[in-house]
Amino acid sequence: MLILFDHSAPAPLRYALKGHAVVEAIERGWDRLANGALLDAAEAAGFELLVTADKNLRYQQNLTGRKISIVVLGNAQWPVLRRHVERVVAAVNAATPGSFAMVEIPYE
Repeated sequence: MLILFDHSAPAPLRYALKGHAVVEAIERGWDRLANGALLDAAEAAGFELLVTADKNLRYQQNLTGRKISIVVLGNAQWPVLRRHVERVVAAVNAATPGSFAMVEIPYE
């Protein structure tokens, strides 16, 4: 699966997503795109999934009809997230076109 990390997704998470191709938005020069423009660019470029920590994305954007799947991290702080990385991996592996998943990560 071709996965896009927005600016809020911790880079080390990419190493846990074995079997997937991960690109960071900054690598494409998309780090300054607003959510709607980022989703449009990602879909046009063939990305299948967006990983973000923007919990308001589903309320700010109309996700109906989108092909790209979205996984939202409940806590993107790497020192905490790394202890719960299997939750993210499970959400990514379960994603289907146009799906939305919130991965709850406890604040510790």
